[in-house]
Amino acid sequence: MVTFTLNGKELEVKEGTTLLEAAREQGIEIPTLCYHEEMSTYGACRLCLVEVVRRGWPSIQPACLYPAREGIEVNTDTERVRKSRKVMLELYLARSPDSQVIVDLAKEYGVRDTRFKLKESERSECILCGLCVRACAEISKRHAISFAHRGSKRMIQTPFEELADTCVGCQACAFVCPTGVIKIDEAD
Repeated sequence: MVTFTLNGKELEVKEGTTLLEAAREQGIEIPTLCYHEEMSTYGACRLCLVEVVRRGWPSIQPACLYPAREGIEVNTDTERVRKSRKVMLELYLARSPDSQVIVDLAKEYGVRDTRFKLKESERSECILCGLCVRACAEISKRHAISFAHRGSKRMIQTPFEELADTCVGCQACAFVCPTGVIKIDEAD
């Protein structure tokens, strides 16, 4: 067991428990877009950032990846945490200005506009959270989609941009997509 402090409350959790899991067990809501309890953690969205004080040194860490450690202090709602989340939401608004999920989350944090400007060709409702890729690989065991390219050209796609033979139409990718950008065409 590991003992640490979460928002001023001392907790004891099983070793290996992430800060996100510990917070949720306490009813503390931490926003996420790339986390799913049935899949490996990826830490892509960076919305679950929390402030961790370890050996007197504060740092901002993703709660979905950071394990509870003996003696650390964790705060989920400090000024640094709010600023970090706001910056991430500004980036998401620049990429996905038409995504209702992003717009709603941004409003919740007081973000109405973004200082980051992207070309129209760089915008997408896909926020590159990786949930669909992991669902296809880890749940469906099909590996029909993956990340392609780097930087602003990064995207999710099938091999060679063609319908993958390994895709069985299970719709796991669409089910886990937080923005609803993946649509499944119903066959006649």
